[in-house]
Amino acid sequence: MSDNSDDKKQNRRNRAWYGKLDKDGFIHRSWMKNQGFPDHVFDGRPVIGICNTWSELTPCNSGLRDLAEGVKRGVWEAGGFPVEFPVMSLGETQMKPTAMLFRNLLSMDVEESIRAYGMDGVVLLGGCDKTTPGQLMGAASVDLPTIVVSSGPMLNGKWKGKDIGSGTDVWKFSEAVRAGEMTLKDFMAAESGMSRSKGVCMTMGTASTMASLVEAMGLSLPTNAALPAVDARRMALAHLTGKRIVEMVEEGLVLSKVVSRESFENAILANAAVGGSTNAVVHLLALAGRVGIDLRLEDVEIGKDIPLLVNCMPSGQYLMEDFCYAGGMPVVLDRLKGHLRPAMTVMGKDISAYAEGAECYNDDVIHPYDAPVKAAAGLRMLKGNLAPDGAIVKPSAATDALLEHEAEAYVFESIEDMKANIDREDLPVSKDTILVLKGCGPKGYPGMPEVGNMPIPAKLVKQGVRDMVRISDARMSGTAFGTVVLHVAPEAQAGGPLALVKTGDQIRVSASAGALELLVDEAELAKRRAAWQPDAPHYSRGYARLYIDHVLQANQGADLDFLVGKDTRLVTRESH
Repeated sequence: MSDNSDDKKQNRRNRAWYGKLDKDGFIHRSWMKNQGFPDHVFDGRPVIGICNTWSELTPCNSGLRDLAEGVKRGVWEAGGFPVEFPVMSLGETQMKPTAMLFRNLLSMDVEESIRAYGMDGVVLLGGCDKTTPGQLMGAASVDLPTIVVSSGPMLNGKWKGKDIGSGTDVWKFSEAVRAGEMTLKDFMAAESGMSRSKGVCMTMGTASTMASLVEAMGLSLPTNAALPAVDARRMALAHLTGKRIVEMVEEGLVLSKVVSRESFENAILANAAVGGSTNAVVHLLALAGRVGIDLRLEDVEIGKDIPLLVNCMPSGQYLMEDFCYAGGMPVVLDRLKGHLRPAMTVMGKDISAYAEGAECYNDDVIHPYDAPVKAAAGLRMLKGNLAPDGAIVKPSAATDALLEHEAEAYVFESIEDMKANIDREDLPVSKDTILVLKGCGPKGYPGMPEVGNMPIPAKLVKQGVRDMVRISDARMSGTAFGTVVLHVAPEAQAGGPLALVKTGDQIRVSASAGALELLVDEAELAKRRAAWQPDAPHYSRGYARLYIDHVLQANQGADLDFLVGKDTRLVTRESH
């Protein structure tokens, strides 16, 4: 009679591929052997998929080929069999019309790759903004043991002896050029000093935010968020992750046993503490839909009273390299103790274990809880007749005085309208005007791009104006800043009230009251609605057409309606 270890081996998922002594088993094993794998690696040991989003068109992820080798070392050491496979790579800075259009396509690629191949656990190698959530969404829908290794942030940008940050300083420099305060020559010179190594934005943009939240949710090993991409310790982390995923398979620690309602609440708390991206909201909502947890837009308010602890751009002054050297996420989690919910992690321990031994080496980078960068810095949800299903604003990156504001709207009907007119010297706007942008939601653009932080009109930039209230159904980069109301739902293209706003209408924004109101009487709005027609779709074929037809609204995570949930059934039909 075989021992318990042999029984485990024979019951593993990979045995449906590599354990059969028939024609199908012959095919599965024989073709793998053309890569030089010997007989004994097919003996039932855990087969670990390494899901790699490496691509030269995704500069953020350009170091993942190397990290994959680190993961493989750890898998071999622990007695597993590592197999690396590619999936679609989403280069935020390179893709048109927006990488967000393809997040759900990546999730499908990941889900079906994991389901179709004979693996027992999976390591997700991601980094750039949409890759981490897209990979997690796909993996969650299959529910194997799953762990994340992020690519890590770039080294700090440098220009004229100063640190400069991805995205954040691009927006600042661009406005300075438009104001005549910076020469085009200097602007172009800064370009080469900003991105000095492999890795994601070294500001607390969406990529570093998602890496931080992955750590706060216990879906990676500790220190995953902040170790620079080129730091040897990230390769060591990849090695340890490879070792740990084999142990997770042995323990049967699948993703659904790790992720809980409490995990998502901890992510919301951590997002407030690190000054994280507004994009985290749509990604957390989509992931929750895949794992079957009832997370709603209202739940972002869980973090509304959490102070900003991490003094990183765009909400602060430092960069991710500094955050790492100050102690990284373990320090943040330690300083959030008493607020974090008990929650399981990929280590098989409570999230509190991630803060064990944490020590802060620079309190100006990671502030103590009782001496924060900014009090009550969590994202706020706004609702009202302009956003019946909600919108969000990021107080930590906003101008305090503008978070309570009432003024006339100036409306841009499309992104082309905005670009064609924003620099007009005769644009009828003042510093108090509320800029409104339509047609940039999930269906309308399509893909909900990062254009919500509209440029300040040129004539106002020259007067020294650097922030205005801006409202749209779009997103904004996690590296961006300003008093920007985003993710208005329903979007204009879906017939939301945003579609009815006209230049000259009064709008009221109140972050303290959570209100977003169009101050136009119902009879007038009814008249406008009767005359309204949606724009013709921008795509009529392929994936983009599928996306437009099936994408959910921002308050539901902008997933595709038919992807919500999971299917953990083993595929039993063979290909030959």
